[in-house]
Amino acid sequence: MPIQSAGLLLFRTAAHGVEVLLVHPGGPFWARRDLGAWTIPKGLPNEGEELLDAARREFEEETGFAAGEGAMTLGQVRQPNGKLVYAWAVRGDADPTALSSNTFELEWPPRSGKLRQFPEVDRAEWFTIEEARRKIAPAQVAFLKRLTELLRNG
Repeated sequence: MPIQSAGLLLFRTAAHGVEVLLVHPGGPFWARRDLGAWTIPKGLPNEGEELLDAARREFEEETGFAAGEGAMTLGQVRQPNGKLVYAWAVRGDADPTALSSNTFELEWPPRSGKLRQFPEVDRAEWFTIEEARRKIAPAQVAFLKRLTELLRNG
């Protein structure tokens, strides 16, 4: 069975249209990457945890923001590594400058024997749907299309 991940796509309506909140992965591997590197806040469910509950928990752990109520399913996508990502859209607002992410430990530099802590996500930002299509990991573009369709169809 493939690894499953669950996440939330926070969105809001601004003067120039719909905006979505994306996060940039932390750590040295992602430090200089931008286009195609951003993602929805997501993570692995705990054993026995419902996917939507995992998505809410992961959103809060990775951003420090409350996930809000209500959720519209955006279905799933398969990433190149085979992982299935399930997502839900939630209307809300958050201040990206108030981001507070959990951390992970990594040997850095490689083979140095030194363990360092890095934030799971190092920044968050609001993007229009068009901007987000360039920034988000290619497999997750489908979530933006599905959100647009849901909003268009009411």
